[in-house]
Amino acid sequence: MAKELSEILVEQGTLTQEQIKRAEMYARQNNTTLADAVVLFGFATEEQVTSAQAKHFSLPYASKENGILIPEREQNLQKIIPEKFARENLVVPLFVEDNELAVALYDPSNLFLIDNIRMMAGKEVQAFVASKSQILATVDSFYGHKNLLDEVVNETGSAKGAAATATDEDVQIEGGSLDLDKSSANSSQYIKLVNAILKQAISERTSDIHLEMFDERVSLRFRIDGSLYERTPPNKDSVAAIISRIKILSKLDIAEKRLPQDGSFTIKYQNRSIEVRVSVCPAVYGEKLVLRILDRGTGEMNVDKLGFEPEQKKAFLEAANLPHGLIFLTGPTGSGKSTTLNAVLTTIRTPELNFMTLEDPVEYKLAGISQVQVKPQIGLTFAAGLRSFLRQDPDVILVGEVRDNETAEACLKAALTGHLVLSTLHTNDALGAIPRLIDMGMEPFLLSSSLALVAAQRLVRILCPYCKVPYQPDPSTIAKIINEGHFNPRDANTWTFYKAVGCPKCVGTGYMGRRAIYEVYRINEEVRNIIYKTQDLIAMRQAMNRSGVLNLRGNGWRKVVKGLTTVEEILSITTEDE
Repeated sequence: MAKELSEILVEQGTLTQEQIKRAEMYARQNNTTLADAVVLFGFATEEQVTSAQAKHFSLPYASKENGILIPEREQNLQKIIPEKFARENLVVPLFVEDNELAVALYDPSNLFLIDNIRMMAGKEVQAFVASKSQILATVDSFYGHKNLLDEVVNETGSAKGAAATATDEDVQIEGGSLDLDKSSANSSQYIKLVNAILKQAISERTSDIHLEMFDERVSLRFRIDGSLYERTPPNKDSVAAIISRIKILSKLDIAEKRLPQDGSFTIKYQNRSIEVRVSVCPAVYGEKLVLRILDRGTGEMNVDKLGFEPEQKKAFLEAANLPHGLIFLTGPTGSGKSTTLNAVLTTIRTPELNFMTLEDPVEYKLAGISQVQVKPQIGLTFAAGLRSFLRQDPDVILVGEVRDNETAEACLKAALTGHLVLSTLHTNDALGAIPRLIDMGMEPFLLSSSLALVAAQRLVRILCPYCKVPYQPDPSTIAKIINEGHFNPRDANTWTFYKAVGCPKCVGTGYMGRRAIYEVYRINEEVRNIIYKTQDLIAMRQAMNRSGVLNLRGNGWRKVVKGLTTVEEILSITTEDE
């Protein structure tokens, strides 16, 4: 199969023979498939590989784009193939016609699975081929999510709730006890309540869960796509037990309520592993609990899908393929900087080069890359780790963040000695990284010669495709978009603008997911001279404006005119200078 698939990919011009050889070598060494290796290296998109697999199996290709991967909702397909089976086996029921069930499969070579579907449905099976990510997204949207949290919170206030069975078979805690206190008659309801909070949060694409007590009430909030939304809170008497349950799972001290504590645990849910980071902090009315949900299944590691405009992607990858130099990505905490840099590393990764990363914490496990977790408590800081890296014969180094003068100096030294260094900074815009680095002790004449690229990013919410409605903004807004987005005024006649509304699919927010907007500046000779001579930030901005490079707001307007987000969203997260 691997050979035939490779022939198809080469024949259709998706891959070169050299790329096939590298992917086949990696697949053999790591006991994976050629298809997975090709996608992992970024040689082709998942859809391109899946389309080639469909040709190999002589089966039709199903995707949302060609309109096939859309299940018929009126045929009660959920009863034929349950959600758990669909998710675990990567299969989606599409429609029933003439006693034949059409299904989209990730692996159509699995004849055992097809036989199971045939027996389960009592019908013949017509197979389509679809990509893993599109199947999982379709399962999410087709089967929907009950409001489990409301049900369990209501139960906990009744006698029935106290005796309820708590352990859900689709929520498994890794490395933690499933029992709070076996001697407690009410322990099961709190286990069930914690499971329900986690399940509901994951189903709503939540990044953070906030649970806190006030004088007369309890607040439970989910951060979805960057904004906090209230959810049905547990009763006041349950909060202490919920926090104790989380502390036990995180291996924290349940008796310590005066000092902040941090921990983590991992859960298995819907066939994927999800890390939960825990922060407990004492407050006036009791402890406040914040859970950060790190769902690796939702991370986008493909540079084509991050939000780069074509010219921005080209500039970033050109800099990332240089033999040496400094690349800095700036933005606030939680703006997706680590995701972008890891996606870039995944794209440029090659067996011929030694890649090493120094992170706090290691958020994405990358195949073929040595990753080191910073541990300041034992002396393994960014600066100390970076000095050690230089003795490990690296070619490309990723430093999670430059926080101090010592780390900045170590990054500069590594770049000057023939290494490519990628890192992040906290500044308001991309060019603001330059005076920040000089302030941290980098000599201007050394920085001017080693700096290859500076970039900045923000995350914007993407409109829900199920409920967005078109509208016409006022002429002054359109004029502003034309001016700041460097558009041809004649193009305005083709634009369609949308407003957020809200529906069950997007949990009433009007948005579904986020995408990055960028400003990407390759350091040219004019800017190098400014860094060397005057370090004038205004002069640098003027030089970049003359080169026609998009800033953050300009990139944001591109997303608006494509119908991906709203005018209000771009205005809320960018300024005119950006």
